[in-house]
Amino acid sequence: MSTPGVLLVLDGWGQAPPAEDNAITRAKTPALDALAAKHPIGYLDASGTAVGLPAGTVGNSEIGHMVIGAGRPLDYDSLLVQRAIANGDLRRHTEFGDVLARLARTDRALHVIGLVSDGQIHADVGHLRELLTVAAGRSVSRVWIHAITDGRDVGDGTAVAYLRQVEAIAAEVGVGAVATVMGRGYAMDKSGDLELSMRAALAIADGVGERATSADAAAAGSAKGDVWVTPTALTGSDGLPVGPIADGDAVLFANFRSDRIQQLADTLLEHVAPRQVTAWSLAQYDTRTTIPALVGRADASGGLADELERHGLRSVRVAEQEKFEHVTYYVNGRDARKRAVEEHVPVRGESADYVARPQMNIDRVADAVAEASARPEVALVVANLANIDVVGHTGDLAATIHATEYTDLAVERICAAAEAAGRWVVLVGDHGNAECMTRPGAGGEPKPYGGHTTNPVPVIVVPAPGMNLPETLAADGTLADIAPTVLALLGRPAGSAMTGRTLL
Repeated sequence: MSTPGVLLVLDGWGQAPPAEDNAITRAKTPALDALAAKHPIGYLDASGTAVGLPAGTVGNSEIGHMVIGAGRPLDYDSLLVQRAIANGDLRRHTEFGDVLARLARTDRALHVIGLVSDGQIHADVGHLRELLTVAAGRSVSRVWIHAITDGRDVGDGTAVAYLRQVEAIAAEVGVGAVATVMGRGYAMDKSGDLELSMRAALAIADGVGERATSADAAAAGSAKGDVWVTPTALTGSDGLPVGPIADGDAVLFANFRSDRIQQLADTLLEHVAPRQVTAWSLAQYDTRTTIPALVGRADASGGLADELERHGLRSVRVAEQEKFEHVTYYVNGRDARKRAVEEHVPVRGESADYVARPQMNIDRVADAVAEASARPEVALVVANLANIDVVGHTGDLAATIHATEYTDLAVERICAAAEAAGRWVVLVGDHGNAECMTRPGAGGEPKPYGGHTTNPVPVIVVPAPGMNLPETLAADGTLADIAPTVLALLGRPAGSAMTGRTLL
């Protein structure tokens, strides 16, 4: 017999001992504390090789939700890129090699666009060395680097250091120079604000925007941190932008993660379409424009969504706009198809100043989850509470404490609605974040940090009324165990593609 339930992802909910910089333990969370004391709780590995990332790499929302949905670790795009570099596949890539040969023959330029940090959530500046080496090996003499500054996956205020690292790599390889600098707030917008993407695109394509004579000067002038460095074109001795995109040039997007760069990719390529520009991406993107990729992606099919569809079990997906793709596209194995047994409920609200409004729109998310839970034909509600992660990324400890407290209130309401409807609830984090909000600065003093961590994430299983569960959960679990656990609670076996196990 199938017992309906709720799968509730608390984004950025990591586990670490109480500390001054642990926003989660410093917050007042009576609902979560009571659930952890009363019901089975465990701690899952959500980073590194356990989820398909390179060893020691912090987890992230994309791989976290994919592994939660797939029921198995998936070789992540960054790992696949790393392998392609190690085994020489990038240097032997025939089609891209032909593009580079044409650029060398016609004296056209290659434009490399990407996040310049080693946060390894969206990109790795270390990949730039191989990309420049590949271009140099094909005698491409002009390579322009369009640098996107971070300040989120790595500490704020580090942009200048990373830009100097880029310049050092280019000098070592013998090709490449920075042409534009801009913050990820513009170049990697995911709110749907096309004006931000267009400002980034115009700087890259035409040199429109602020002007600076050096990358250092471009990044150092930001009053709002590395995330919001104004799109800036570097100029030569003649005062003109050094690297606008010209007819016949080629563009290479160097982020390995698609979701935050694809809006810029579409905007830029549509803008330069009359210029006959050739475009490539380092990994596979989900763009309107077809962009060939240097490295493919892992097959994530056969997961939770496919099993729900196979058994005819209806699910409702709920999240704020910032995380809505994660409970649909990523949980579904990077499948954009909306299945007949799925309902999608994106929660849109006012654009949030996350520090000023750490509650975001969590009350509306809780409303939607409660409404879906009350419907007997819905077997599973899958929801994401974004606050801990999204506010945590600001690096503001006080705001993140408040975000955690708002999350606790929402959890209390959702669990009450689930109990009233005869549902079980699985609460789980997707990666660490808010449990460690400082990093040592250059002098060893703690500095605010809004990035992810390698810490485990909690999982709590709250039974439906009358449901008997073991007092403890299986040890040494990972995020890959969530889908088999959810299916077991629904009275269904794990899918044949799943290597995870039930935690019960």
